[in-house]
Amino acid sequence: MKLSRRTSWFLTAFGVWSIMIWATFVKNLWKDSGGQAFVNGDHSQPTAFFWIHLLLAITSFVLGIAVGTVGVRGLRATRRGPATD
Repeated sequence: MKLSRRTSWFLTAFGVWSIMIWATFVKNLWKDSGGQAFVNGDHSQPTAFFWIHLLLAITSFVLGIAVGTVGVRGLRATRRGPATD
């Protein structure tokens, strides 16, 4: 399957965006001292909120990397020119 250049750029940008957004979220989640992510701000006692959102972030990292990789491969394929079958 051949992706258009526009689609490849979209997938690449989406992958980068996903990684940046969730990295920022995890950083903010770790700095939480309001009691949502950790009991009384104690990092040795994470809450269910922390674990669920960490799992969401990890899943989004993996999907962002996968989608971004497809986009980059599509861009490389369009740069090489049409494939000969």
